[in-house]
Amino acid sequence: MKKAPVVIKGNKSGIRLVLEQDMPFDELQKKVEQKFEKSADFLGNAQVALSFEGRELSEEEEAMLLQSITEHSKLDVVCVIDNDKKREKYFTQSLDERLMQINSNSGQFFKGNLRSGQVMEFETSIIILGDINAGAQVVSTGNVIILGALNGIVFAGASGKEDSFVVALKMNPVQLRIGDIIARSSDEKSEPPKEPQIAYVEDGRIYVDTLSRKTLTDIHI
Repeated sequence: MKKAPVVIKGNKSGIRLVLEQDMPFDELQKKVEQKFEKSADFLGNAQVALSFEGRELSEEEEAMLLQSITEHSKLDVVCVIDNDKKREKYFTQSLDERLMQINSNSGQFFKGNLRSGQVMEFETSIIILGDINAGAQVVSTGNVIILGALNGIVFAGASGKEDSFVVALKMNPVQLRIGDIIARSSDEKSEPPKEPQIAYVEDGRIYVDTLSRKTLTDIHI
């Protein structure tokens, strides 16, 4: 039996879109449009997270497929789930036991990338398994831990807690705010550090340092 070039699978996180690996992309895009158009009534008008499986896609190809899905269904794709397990595993190992204990007791997880224009607010500390792209914003009353790249805006300690912190695998924010303290990126373009970074408030200023056991120990949490 020949395998379908496009398969839609649902799970608790949203929708998994399994794609044919070798089909030319233009042809595959048309198959995606046909599939979602036929399934539009069944899928309804829900807000969903989406993951692509079965083949590697460039950012441009992902964007084109997202546009096709939006135009041929009633779905609102709020985020694309990142399936890069190697990056997730690398960063998770960089967090020490104390950090994980704090956030497992008082926070929650979100899996997916935040695109430009998206704003997400959390009433707890949050661990994000994905990227915060330029133009996206995360607001949390507690700590924000990003298992990916931070290229947008983060507001931690939104309840006024200046002892909150922000952690990212790739720290390159447009703006950081912790409590009432704000720090903006420099106009000069520079390569972000390769090591995981942590941002915290000390003496009324936001400092960014390499994430380590010593850094976490020195911060009053």
